[in-house]
Amino acid sequence: MTRNSVRSAVAVVALALVLTSGAVVLGGDDGTEQPAVATGPAPRPDALRGGNLDRGVDTLRAHLRTQPKDSVSWATLGTAYVEQARTRGDPALYGAADRALDRSLKLRPGNDAALAGRAAVAAARHDFRGALRYATDALAANPYGERALATRIDALVELGRYGAAARAADEADARRPGVPIFTRYAYVRELRGDVTAARRVLGRALDGASAPGDVAYVSTALGQLAWRQGDYGTALRHCGTALRADAGYLPALECRARARAARGDTASALAGLRSVVERQPLPGPVLALGELYEARGDAERAREQYRLVDTWVALARANGVDPDLDTALAEADHGDRAVALRAARAEWQRRRTVHTADALGWALHVNGRDKEALPYARRATSTGFREASFLYHRGMIERATGEDRAARGSLQAVLRLNPGFSPLGSRAARAALRALGGGAP
Repeated sequence: MTRNSVRSAVAVVALALVLTSGAVVLGGDDGTEQPAVATGPAPRPDALRGGNLDRGVDTLRAHLRTQPKDSVSWATLGTAYVEQARTRGDPALYGAADRALDRSLKLRPGNDAALAGRAAVAAARHDFRGALRYATDALAANPYGERALATRIDALVELGRYGAAARAADEADARRPGVPIFTRYAYVRELRGDVTAARRVLGRALDGASAPGDVAYVSTALGQLAWRQGDYGTALRHCGTALRADAGYLPALECRARARAARGDTASALAGLRSVVERQPLPGPVLALGELYEARGDAERAREQYRLVDTWVALARANGVDPDLDTALAEADHGDRAVALRAARAEWQRRRTVHTADALGWALHVNGRDKEALPYARRATSTGFREASFLYHRGMIERATGEDRAARGSLQAVLRLNPGFSPLGSRAARAALRALGGGAP
């Protein structure tokens, strides 16, 4: 076995450990646990954000050892496990969340906190119909529940019901204005092409943020929005604000690395993405790291990263997560094209969003079925959402179908919007434009 093969094997084993570490958190189904920190009052649900999360979980577990009939704390613990799963990239924690929420509902059937937690688990597993159903039930019990209001917006967005999502965001803003609602309200506006409104709402959220976790979260959302618009300096400034609030906040580290890569600072970008992947080996940063390696000619290290995505997909599926969208995008560019198409078709049958339309169009394209692909690529860009990868895919499909004028327009739009959206995609877009006789803007 070569040195690189050993390194790849070690990385895969480490990833497996990360993704299975949460399976023993709760102990038995009766709610008994391993010894935790000293007991104390249960933390409020809003104290579990950002850097307080792990400490809050420890406090909740200790509290529940002495107060095992506290249904609200069981619900809060279940929801906290969902957040831990997200921040750690650890889908095994969803089982721990299920057990905590089951306990809460057994103690107090129909309580809104546990139903909202159920909605969060379903959304995390990409069961968005289930998430919407649980969120609706939770809101029937408590129309002002922040978690349920937020998850209802998420579910409607992920089901492609953008008009209903906008109405739900308006309703949530009227009932429970705050950081979780503002950030979702902003994304709904961005999906419909209103970047100015999205930026304004996020600014409002940042003005109202006081906890370090909230500052990091909102500042990163502003940084990601700026990056998607090709404003890398502003993206770096917002990421800096996020990291001053929480130096280890992984989404901010990833956003900063992507902005640095777009500005040509490859060494810093590689170092940043490596630090993220070591702690949170999710498909997004793993693929970004692999593509940076590939762009600089290090094919072996790139393949190591692409193999990690395959491992994550298998472990996610084993823990009840539907990873077909991630599979479709990763396999289309870096793996088995037939697998990509099967996964994209399956996801399209479940939910019809701009993201699934883009994935299906691109999977059809890489399988040589360009005439079928074009309507999906056009649907992906139909809402006004300013996403460079969607425009790139559309432009390449238009070129493949002989629509040269449209292809030039789409590819030029990509490079005006976010010329550093992808080290490989940007290079391919420029090459295609040259072949079409059009210059980059």
